Amino acid sequence: MLMIRLQRIGKRKQPTYRLIVNEKGRDTQAKSLEILGHYSPTENPKVIQFDAERIKYWISKGAQASGTVNNLLIKLGIIEGKKMKSVTITNKRRAKMGAKKAEAEAKMKEVEQAAAQAKAAAEEAAKAAAQAEAEKPVEEVKVEEAPAEEKKEV
Repeated sequence: MLMIRLQRIGKRKQPTYRLIVNEKGRDTQAKSLEILGHYSPTENPKVIQFDAERIKYWISKGAQASGTVNNLLIKLGIIEGKKMKSVTITNKRRAKMGAKKAEAEAKMKEVEQAAAQAKAAAEEAAKAAAQAEAEKPVEEVKVEEAPAEEKKEV
């Protein structure tokens, strides 16, 4: 089966890639059937030079693009479709991530329940305070009366 994939070239810590067509089982550094373009992700702006006609030709002949190449071609509009996941997660890692997620969700539920209980307790305390205020008898305010003046007879 034919694959369209990237072949790394360039210096250390400055990768550039060739877009090549090769047999799937063949090493990417081996001689390729055709070079379809170049890709330099480290340059600013990124340099992407692909021969769209030749890419479409090889795809029509049955060549498949690797995950990264497929995503690049979709981004450039050369082909249409959904992007592929180019990195896979092992089952062990997936289980570990699932356990962490479940633990975090359980913790969030505990926090939400504690907040709901605190809110209910605050509402109950406010109700009790309002009820106590309503039942409290009204005290009469004692006002000292001034002594009445006596009338003197003249």
